[in-house]
Amino acid sequence: MEGDTAIIRCTVTVHHKTGVEMEALTGASIAALTVYDMCKALSHGIVINEVRLLAKEGGKSIYVAAES
Repeated sequence: MEGDTAIIRCTVTVHHKTGVEMEALTGASIAALTVYDMCKALSHGIVINEVRLLAKEGGKSIYVAAES
């Protein structure tokens, strides 16, 4: 099946003054690997790409990715 896409979004919240970007990126990556594991019987050609930070609020800075 070509052209099928899954978008995985991981949201992390804490009540402390620390960034959790790495935890959110790790969560999204693990979710993508889980989807791969569940779908590998259908195709081993599944590609995981574009694991990236979309937005961050709080902490020392705010970040919002530019739309591409």
